Amino acid sequence: MADTEIRNARKLRTGEVVSISGDKTIAVQITYRKHHPKYGKMMTISKKLHCHDEKNECGIGDTVRVMETRPLSRTKRWRVVEIVERAK
Repeated sequence: MADTEIRNARKLRTGEVVSISGDKTIAVQITYRKHHPKYGKMMTISKKLHCHDEKNECGIGDTVRVMETRPLSRTKRWRVVEIVERAK
């Protein structure tokens, strides 16, 4: 396998920036829907990911696409790929 095929197999998620945690770090909330395993009810699950923002260009409320990457710090395992939509 080529390196580009492995790199492209990384997880991509889209979410909303909920806070700017520090220099080059943002917190992104990922929301998805899932069936309860026993009762079948649809649940809304949300997770908060700390992501690396190299250029400090994201603002609160922006919709961003993030990609899984190597550990960058104790909590950061994701980095910003692109800003899908700016906050209004």
